[in-house]
Amino acid sequence: MAQPIIGAKSALSRSKKPGKSQAAAPAVTNAGQSAAAVQRLIIDEGGAGQRLDNFLIKVLKGAPKTLVYRIIRSGEVRVNKGRASADTRLELGDEVRVPPLRLAEKDEVKAAAVPAREFPILFEDEYLLAINKPAGVAVHGGSGVSHGVIEQLRRARPQAKFLELVHRLDKETSGILLVAKKRSALVTLQDFFRHRQAHKTYAALVIGAWPDHKKVVDVALHKFLTADGERRVKAVAEDNDDGRRSISLVKVVKRFEAFTLLDVTIKTGRTHQIRVHLSHEGHPIVGDEKYGDFALNKAMTRGDARFSRMFLHARYLRLPHPVSGEDLVLEAPVPPDCQSLLDVLP
Repeated sequence: MAQPIIGAKSALSRSKKPGKSQAAAPAVTNAGQSAAAVQRLIIDEGGAGQRLDNFLIKVLKGAPKTLVYRIIRSGEVRVNKGRASADTRLELGDEVRVPPLRLAEKDEVKAAAVPAREFPILFEDEYLLAINKPAGVAVHGGSGVSHGVIEQLRRARPQAKFLELVHRLDKETSGILLVAKKRSALVTLQDFFRHRQAHKTYAALVIGAWPDHKKVVDVALHKFLTADGERRVKAVAEDNDDGRRSISLVKVVKRFEAFTLLDVTIKTGRTHQIRVHLSHEGHPIVGDEKYGDFALNKAMTRGDARFSRMFLHARYLRLPHPVSGEDLVLEAPVPPDCQSLLDVLP
């Protein structure tokens, strides 16, 4: 059967109101079942404010996006008994009619294969969850990754009506990651990130001696896909039409013979920003398999510390709480594997 629906309640689950028809069965069924039926969903706080297309993509687990847009265009999906467009914003209490659909059983098997997992909690209340993400775990599934943090959290918390990523971290990066537990909190927190009210600092160990005078890296970045379809980013000239201005503030924390430990605070949140900025300045991050020193990375895996990850850790985040507005300060200490490397470096 269908996975639990986020941001909606079945019409059967609420009190019966005069004149309202009730749903006979879930809208999504396995291919082997004899019949599918219409489902009517009532929008709750988790779904309020969402676009109709995005809401349906979540509800209809495994349904191709082409199917979702087709049933909207054809009028098979109704909002409050009327036709609606894909960009219709749903409001609290709206009734969404979803037509009978059949989806392959493999989609449910795939969803069931996601292992439930909790992560170290740095802060949690009814509005948001802050976790300490380990390196090597994607934040979400996609691009060859079957599942990530958010899918595992949803599996571990089946009673949660709403869990959504506020921002992202690279798979190879560890540290502070925010998850919203209410849509209102998600919108507010993302506004904070968009308007630079969220202050993020990362610990990065780079190759070589970072110059003391280099405190700001203000270099435009361009995101592109390789011939193999891999996402990459490169530094470009300021006047490049494809470039987006990107600013990183750099502070030396500790010097070693062949490395420098840095605090990097980002003023813009571009894809791979810190990794590309530091590499562009001639000091790539230790263990970076995309923009780093590949020979040195390989040597590090055989060294005294046997270090085999990227040394980039989101260690500090300060931003207003989405409801109270009070400063929320989050800190995640450098992970044991990174600390072990620092302990043996001359």
